[in-house]
This record gives sequence, C-alpha cells and structure tokens, in this order.
Amino acid sequence: MRARAPDVITFGCRLNAYESEVMKAHAEAAGLDDSVIINTCAVTAEAERQARQTIRKIRRERPHAKIIVTGCAAQIAPEKYAALSEVDHLIGNDMKLKAEAFQNLSERVMVQDIQQVRDVANHLVPGFDGRARAFVQVQNGCDHRCTFCIIPFGRGPSRSVPVGSIVQQVAQLVADGYNEIVLTGVDLTSYGHDLPGQPRLGQMVRRLLALVPQLPRLRLSSLDPAEIDDDLWHAFEHDRRLMPHLHLSLQAGDDMVLKRMKRRHTRQQALDVCARAKAVRPDVVLGADIIAGFPTETDEMFQKTCQFIEEAGLVWLHVFPYSARQGTPAARMPQVPVPVRKERAAALRAMGEQQQKNYLQSLVRQRVAVVVEQSHTARTPGYATVHLSEVAPTGSVQNVLITHWADGKIFGDVVQDKTCSAS
Repeated sequence: MRARAPDVITFGCRLNAYESEVMKAHAEAAGLDDSVIINTCAVTAEAERQARQTIRKIRRERPHAKIIVTGCAAQIAPEKYAALSEVDHLIGNDMKLKAEAFQNLSERVMVQDIQQVRDVANHLVPGFDGRARAFVQVQNGCDHRCTFCIIPFGRGPSRSVPVGSIVQQVAQLVADGYNEIVLTGVDLTSYGHDLPGQPRLGQMVRRLLALVPQLPRLRLSSLDPAEIDDDLWHAFEHDRRLMPHLHLSLQAGDDMVLKRMKRRHTRQQALDVCARAKAVRPDVVLGADIIAGFPTETDEMFQKTCQFIEEAGLVWLHVFPYSARQGTPAARMPQVPVPVRKERAAALRAMGEQQQKNYLQSLVRQRVAVVVEQSHTARTPGYATVHLSEVAPTGSVQNVLITHWADGKIFGDVVQDKTCSAS
C-alpha cells in the first residue's frame, strides 16, 4: 500500500498559508509519511480553541499518524500544547521553516526564544496546489507593540527578504505559470528597515515590477496606514499590474480607541489614506481589519467606527470581536462585556455585507480581466468573486462580462475580445 503523504492543516493568515507550503515540502523531503502538521494561529482565543479541537479530532480519526504542532500559538505557549497527549512533536515558529527540523525529530519540543531570531525568511515555494495565485513572503515579525496584539511574541522582530531574492522567486513563479503574485508578511509596510540601505516597501515593489516585466498581476496583503510610502503610491498610480485593492490594518475608526490600541495613525490620517487611494486609482476597492468591542469602547466610539466605514467607502471588512490575549496591555484594561462585543461585530459585518452588495451590483455590465480560481469561479482585480457560466482553466486570466447579481453573488460570461485590461 502506498504511504500517505504529509498533510498540513492551517489556521490564520495568508503568511501561515505560505509557510504551510514550505513545511509540506520539508516534510515530504524528510519522508514523514502519515503525518499531520497543525499550523496554529494565536490572534484570537477562538483560533486556539479550534486548533486544539482539531488536534484531538485528528488523533481520534488517525490514531497512528504523527501529529506535529507549530505556528504562533505553539510558539507563544509551548507548555500548553506540549501537555496535550495527542501531540507527538512541537516545533517553534522559526524552526518550522528549516528543513533540518523535519529531518531530525529526536526531540519532542523544539521551541527557541523567537525574540533572538535574526534569520531572514527566504524560501522559494515552487507552486501552490489548487491555488490560482502564489504568495511570496517578503517580511516576517513585528517591532510594534499594539496593546491588543500577541503576534510579536509569536513571530519575533521584523526582518525582511532582500529584493534580489524576491525578484528571483517571483520570476520563477511567473515562469511556472502563475499570473498573480501576492506579497505577504506580518507587518508588510515595515519592509526593509533591517536591510542595507533600508529600502522601503514601495522601492522594493517598483524594482520588482521593473525587473519582472512578464509578471501580469501583483497584489499586496494588509498595509499599515501609517507606513505607506511615496514610492508605493507612485507604483499604485502608474503601474496597472499592481491590483487596485488595498486592505488596511485599521482596527478602529475612533481616535481614543486607536490611541489606547497604540496604533500609529489617527482617524483623519486613515481617511486621508483612503481618499488618496481613490484619487490616484478611481477603481480602487478598499478593505480593512476591524476589532469590535475593544476595552473601554463606548457606544459613541463604536459609532465613530461605523461612520468611518461609510465615509471611507470600505468594502471588504475583516471583523472580529476583541479577544483578550494574556500578557497584552489591553487584557488589563476595563473590558467590554462579551455579548456587547459580539453584537457590535455582528453590526459591523452587516454593514460590510451592505457595502459589498453595493459594490458587486456596481460591477454588473462591466468587463473585467479575472484570474480563474476554480473551474467556475474567478477573482476580479478588486478581489470580488465572479461565478462563471462556463469552465475556464484554473490560474488563467480571462476577460469576463459581468452579467448579473443575484443572492449576494455576481455572475459573468467569458468573452473573447480584448477590451478588458488587467485592472
């Protein structure tokens, strides 16, 4: 009987998804057949609960499998996961990207002090099974200390991949047939301060676009409104290969909440970023991360965030109720009752659904160039999902006429003319 290849179960962010591909390749090379890697997330208590539940479920379903646990939650609280009898091995967040960690599993717990890590995250993933786009990790870690966030303790200090390595990876992925590349990191806009010459994210993006002219589409993951530099604005305005979709690490729309979060932007500064984006790319579609029910948030403060969403014209909202993380300053602040957090999160999600509806309906009768994600679904430059009337090759770029909107979805027909552009 043929041995079962390693499986990876991923929780959390796009960066985790990228790193799971790295680990899968390492596990396969090490011959770890019949193994399951659980890549955990620590952003919320719910993410950790789901990871522990999954670990127990895997053990029940596959009693003989080797269960390897890693990721941010495992890095931050290794003793908690080491105490689970279902876990065979525990690997820290820096170790998980090293091939030798999977080649030598003699130790049950391999977790180091992440704050001492200075290694550059630099791994070429030749492809992504079942994915229409490829992710390239250009940065890892975070030097900021937002009062609600535990992630710096799971990721360590900010560190960047040199531009030359990024260009090499992207060129290889494009040669392998990927038409859309996503640059990702823990704190993407802090890119470069640890590199010689301290290049900013915008400089790196402009060089990448210049040095890989065959790259059809480039997309950025979450951006900090306080750190978007002039070079990035220039690229966003002048190179249509950079997708008109910006997702902001906003968190709130009230100045006092932002201050208590220890964010580095004000409400007005974030509004200015949104206005500038619309000025230089009228087709831009904006999204944001938002925390509902942060400690001390009053009804009036919450309404400020609601008003921000409408004023800024945000479409794609990533909303979650505040989750107290042990060891963070916010966990010691006066807490908003959990039912109120959930109620506010539901209200924000409802706003987001209405914003999405308005945006999707505005696309009807437009012609756009989409990347096919599955045989019958594709993604627009503004990150909307289109349901196609016919099968198209996964990963291909197709010109599509958006025909109608129904039940919260847009539908389209593939057209053969050349009137659509990449953006």
